[in-house]
Amino acid sequence: MTSAQVDKHRDGNEAVGGDAPEEGYERGLGSRQVQMIAIGGAIGVGLFLGAGANIAKAGPSLILMYALAGVIIFFIMRALGELLLYRPVSGSFAEYSREFLGPFFGYFTGWTYWLMWVVTGMAELTAAAIYVNYWFPSIPRWVTALVFLVVLFAANLISVKLFGEIEFWFSMVKVTALIGMIVIGLGVLTFGFSAAGDTAAVSNLWAFDGFFPKGIGSSLMTLQGVMFAYLAVELVGVTAGESENPEKTLPKAINSLPWRIALFYVGALTVILCVVKWTEFGPGVSPFVAAFAKIGIPAGAAIVNFVVLTAALSSCNSGMYSTGRMLRTLADNGEAPKAFNKLSATKTPAFGITVSVLFMGIGVILNYIVPEKAFGYVTSVATAAGIWTWLMILVSHILYRRAVDAGRLPASSFPAPGGAVCSWIAVLFLLFVTGLIAYDADSRICLYVMAGWAAALAIGWYVLKARNPQVAERHERSLEKVG
Repeated sequence: MTSAQVDKHRDGNEAVGGDAPEEGYERGLGSRQVQMIAIGGAIGVGLFLGAGANIAKAGPSLILMYALAGVIIFFIMRALGELLLYRPVSGSFAEYSREFLGPFFGYFTGWTYWLMWVVTGMAELTAAAIYVNYWFPSIPRWVTALVFLVVLFAANLISVKLFGEIEFWFSMVKVTALIGMIVIGLGVLTFGFSAAGDTAAVSNLWAFDGFFPKGIGSSLMTLQGVMFAYLAVELVGVTAGESENPEKTLPKAINSLPWRIALFYVGALTVILCVVKWTEFGPGVSPFVAAFAKIGIPAGAAIVNFVVLTAALSSCNSGMYSTGRMLRTLADNGEAPKAFNKLSATKTPAFGITVSVLFMGIGVILNYIVPEKAFGYVTSVATAAGIWTWLMILVSHILYRRAVDAGRLPASSFPAPGGAVCSWIAVLFLLFVTGLIAYDADSRICLYVMAGWAAALAIGWYVLKARNPQVAERHERSLEKVG
């Protein structure tokens, strides 16, 4: 990409406070689809499978950890929302890092978000293989993971409108199932029916060694797993360039986050831990499947297992969607091969999706080599990459608010409550979680992986600058004084 092309691209994208750029994408995502993508993105393998291991570590106090992390996630999403309504663009995280922190941070954030979704896809494939083992224990996990990878890849090379429709119904299944679980659990608690009726009680939240049975320290150590469960809530930002009306759909989707967290995370876990005492849960087993098996509803556990399988495949499908878009954003800015910039006849970044899927195939290999540890490895790497992305959103928001206060940029139509203060609180929280990851010997490996990733990106940036110095130039046009 030449310097003139870069300038032309930026001028076309920085319509401050105006409509989102077309960028060649089809605006095929309607309001209900964006809403359900936002809801479905937050309901995945981290909740359905990862919560089992975290319950074993923290007991009922895990509920509090999900609530605490949920508040921070809301701060992050409101910061992102303010930026999205200031300038809605596809590939938003990288674009805001590029605008407010400089070209290197845009490059680093774009590639790191791509990495996050690739390894999240690996985690989802691993989880899907575990769920299939519930019915067919003789089938090797790596075979199942490979089959799902190929099927989802084929499904992703379609129009964005059809992708949105598929995700809408995937999410509808997850939401309906979770509400059903909560209603049935409340019925067991209230009326005492089922095999769990005699032991189900709200007192289960503190009757077995208290609310913090393993101590506050053990509870805090689960925050890294809890944060993984919230990965993908920011996916709504990637849809900005393909939403029919981002000024209306994005605020509505973001503002619905508190009740989604309260209902689907805090509410569902609270009901489950009241129905079944926390000592009966363990790693590698979905607490939702275990709870229905305990209740004894005919085929209930199998139905829930199907639902959580759908959730894993839905999240992996979303990962393929977002990785292709992020690679195109990088190519647009000369930070990835030009081939990633091309759209297929159906206006999807097919080449970027293909390359991403090939890398997700590493998850199949992990399931072949270390099937018992594959999930833990990939979730820790995904969490570290996600924390970086969230930090860049927050720092970009802080710098944006500073520019607005100085009169250099127009105010967003969707300002975050608390302004930059809440973003600072979220930054400190994320740094604390990073410290917990460094302290935990099992998850510390992800920081080594991220250090290697950072070194590789630094080398790549050096090569990019040598080939095309204009890539590293900071463009200040959007930072001129307003009014």
